[in-house]
Amino acid sequence: MKVNYLSKEGFDKLTKELRYLKTEGRKKIAEDIEEARSKGDLSENAEYDAAKEAQGYHEKKIAELEASLANARVIDEKNIDDSKVYILSTVTIFNRKTAKETKYTLVSKQEADFSQGKISVDSPIGNALLGKSVGELVKVKVPAGMLELEIRNIERL
Repeated sequence: MKVNYLSKEGFDKLTKELRYLKTEGRKKIAEDIEEARSKGDLSENAEYDAAKEAQGYHEKKIAELEASLANARVIDEKNIDDSKVYILSTVTIFNRKTAKETKYTLVSKQEADFSQGKISVDSPIGNALLGKSVGELVKVKVPAGMLELEIRNIERL
C-alpha cells in the first residue's frame, strides 16, 4: 500500500476523527438501529434499512482511516529542503493566463482543504509542482484547459 505522508497536525486530526468514529460514532449508530428496530417488522422497515446502511458507511470510513494511519509517515518539516517543492511546501505561483498570484500548501489528500489553500500532492497542480524550483515554469492540464504556472517562492510554515 502507498505511504501516506502527513503533517503532525494532519496525523493528530485523523487520529482524533478515528477515535470519535469508534466510540461516540458507533454508539450513535447502534442507538439509531435500536430505535428503528423497535418500530416493528424489519422486513418493511425503511428506517432500519437506512440505519444499517449508515452503519456500513460508518464502518467503511473507520477502515479507511485505519489504513491511512497504518501507512502514515509524519514528516518533520525541519528536514525538508526548501529549494524544491515537496509535500508541506507552501508555494507561491503566478498563473500566466489569469495574471494572478496564488499561494498553496501541498499536503496529502486526507489533509487537502482548498478553502484553506491546502491542495493535495495527488491533484494535477500539486503533482506538477513537485520537485520544481523557484523560477521554473510548469504546464498543467486541468479540466478547464492548460495552465502555465511560474513558481515564485517556496517556503515552510
